[in-house]
Amino acid sequence: MKASFQEIINSDTPVLIDFFATWCGPCQYQAPILEDLAEAMGEEARIIKIDVDRNPQVAAQYGVRSVPTLMIFKNGEVKWREAGVKEKEQLIQLLRSA
Repeated sequence: MKASFQEIINSDTPVLIDFFATWCGPCQYQAPILEDLAEAMGEEARIIKIDVDRNPQVAAQYGVRSVPTLMIFKNGEVKWREAGVKEKEQLIQLLRSA
């Protein structure tokens, strides 16, 4: 059974959400960075990708207007959000301090 978005972000493990689009160049650049990040963080954090074209209601709910937009949630709260490509080291620090 697939967990709902709400269940995922209510976790006490930090969750990084990558709002992306398949047609977006910077999103394609961000993807391998997030794969490395997931490997580096292991069980410390979850990384979830959300295609804004397939999930417009979730994107609208969080006011995502540009892609990629990255958000970190913990216990259902937005701890950080920013649009644009981010480097792995910066994201590791943000997740660990969430």
